[in-house]
Amino acid sequence: MTRLGYQIPNFTYPNVGPDTLFAALVEQAKTAEAAGFDRLFLMDHFYQLPGIGDPDDYMLECYTTLAALAQHTETIGLSALVTGNTYRNPAVLAKIVTALDLVSNGRATLGMGSGWFELEHDSFGIPFETFTQRFEKLEEALQIILPMLNGERPSLDGKHYQVTEAINSPAPLSKIPLMIGGAGEKKTLRMVAQYADESNLICGVQEIPRKLDVLAEHCERLGRDRSEIKVTRLVMGVLGHTMEDAEASIDAYMALHGWPAEAAAMIRPMMTIGGPDEFGAQIQEMIDAGLDGITMNLATTAHDSDMISLAGEICGAIIP
Repeated sequence: MTRLGYQIPNFTYPNVGPDTLFAALVEQAKTAEAAGFDRLFLMDHFYQLPGIGDPDDYMLECYTTLAALAQHTETIGLSALVTGNTYRNPAVLAKIVTALDLVSNGRATLGMGSGWFELEHDSFGIPFETFTQRFEKLEEALQIILPMLNGERPSLDGKHYQVTEAINSPAPLSKIPLMIGGAGEKKTLRMVAQYADESNLICGVQEIPRKLDVLAEHCERLGRDRSEIKVTRLVMGVLGHTMEDAEASIDAYMALHGWPAEAAAMIRPMMTIGGPDEFGAQIQEMIDAGLDGITMNLATTAHDSDMISLAGEICGAIIP
């Protein structure tokens, strides 16, 4: 289960082109592993997201890249944060995550979400449908994927998906944990309580206690032991040796993308910013709110191995 996860959300770095991009990712992954991060995450997107970059920034396909990074790491777990369910047939996805587990010697986690980035769907010709339909599809998908990962041959004649005795051979090397991302109280956290081993919240720090209470209520109603589920939060980190260094990295990131200075004001509320003391205090606040761990990215300094190592040192001293 995730205690300290490291997410790579961005593939655009100073002086890094397509020919050196994978080498830069390998360096990040190996540094994160050495720094004590226990799981490596990639976003499952085809275009870069608003607030991180521009749609035509570099974006590598998630599962192909995770499988490649598995060959350059030894212990760190590997997962999407999170798989967009709408992008893949669920039986095919079961095969994909099983292949990742095999090529990584048992290090795969299945991160799942309902899909949300409408631009990608429209551009790639993938049906976006309604919010309700996307969650219906996610639940049906889990009724196919989870049995396949557990050695069963499910059949389903669903509203959105149909499979007949779907075979997954060879099986994963061990039980692949399911993590569901999001913080919706009626649908997402209910599905966490019903199906998942982990929950990754995307919410404000002040909202964490309420989300945990809602999850506990769903578990009680469904007869699930709440302690079986580990809960983390996604942190967009901006770390420097000093607060001034952290602020300067935001300015450099804005300049790299050609964004106006005002753009920083728009994304600052989403960030955890500071030198080691300020950064650590904010991470401590999240753990004190009841989280089991965190997953962080370092969007503005991911190309700086020293910052990855420093983040691991700070968080490793805080998280039990």
